[in-house]
Amino acid sequence: MEFSPFFPPHAGVTLSELASRIGAELLDPSQGDRMIRSVAPVSRGRDGDLCYLLSRRHKDELETCQASAILCDKALQSLVPPHIPVLLAPKPQTAFAVAGALLHPNAMRPDPVLCESGISERAVVDPSARLEDNVHVEALAVIGANAEIGSGTRIGAGAVIGAGVKIGRDCTIAAGASVLCAYIGNHVIIHNGARIGQDGFGYAPGPRGMIKIVQIGRVIIQDHVEIGANTTVDRGTMDDTVIGEGTKIDNQVQIGHNVRIGRHCGIVSKVGIAGSTKIGDGVMIGGAVGINGHITIGDGAQIAAMSGVVADVPPGERYGGVPARPMKDFLRDVAEMTARSASRNKKTGEKND
Repeated sequence: MEFSPFFPPHAGVTLSELASRIGAELLDPSQGDRMIRSVAPVSRGRDGDLCYLLSRRHKDELETCQASAILCDKALQSLVPPHIPVLLAPKPQTAFAVAGALLHPNAMRPDPVLCESGISERAVVDPSARLEDNVHVEALAVIGANAEIGSGTRIGAGAVIGAGVKIGRDCTIAAGASVLCAYIGNHVIIHNGARIGQDGFGYAPGPRGMIKIVQIGRVIIQDHVEIGANTTVDRGTMDDTVIGEGTKIDNQVQIGHNVRIGRHCGIVSKVGIAGSTKIGDGVMIGGAVGINGHITIGDGAQIAAMSGVVADVPPGERYGGVPARPMKDFLRDVAEMTARSASRNKKTGEKND
């Protein structure tokens, strides 16, 4: 596979310099002058590539790998062919992430659609909006009255920034995103098509159907948060919806009104979090999890993919299943159901014979 035209290779960094910058040890310093220009999977690594050996499952792929270096931990070192230099790191995944950012900095946040700087003549910016120096606003973006945007921030093509919104410095609001009724910190990335600050889903029963409940809260997004494409974060009803510092949210996640998410959480795609739920710091939530409203998930908890969380989860616990329960209980229940099913199938087969 040729290099992608979307993310061209780096001009080149020596292997010894790369090792130093990512905190890895180059086992053969005589190979330190090799140039590294990109990252690639082991299956198609070639000259100029750095590959990351994740597990022994890739052992066969190493036989045809022509990468300029392999990054791994000490347990996998012996699998690497002698013609490929080895970079050892105690946390190779972290080191590989740092290497990727160094070699492909333009892939770390959404690129501008047009190579424009400053404020495009085809953008609409209300005269009362306050933009610091070095703010970039692409074509067809709209910025409402009294909005405030910090230096180094880019507003993508067709994005909408509502009246009174405040966005910090060095943020990226990608093409087609909308940000309403929100205060956003520094170094925040909001990907294409995300919707921030629309009203939440709240209705009361009435004599002729449902009556809409007013939603007058805000969304508060703290520093270093990343929000994926087509994710929605509803504003609070009367309080705020809050996303804590350093939290990373995948694509197509729904976060309801008044939800409070702690710091440095990871939330994978298609998660739905109902209103007024509180999620602690360092919580990890797998894909397609449904979370009931008005419950608390404690610090450091982990929720397995496709679980249904209906009640509080204590700090540090691992839960899974529908309804979600401690992982050991869930796995025991699955094993028992599997055994019963196998037993029934065996009896049915014997009777049919």
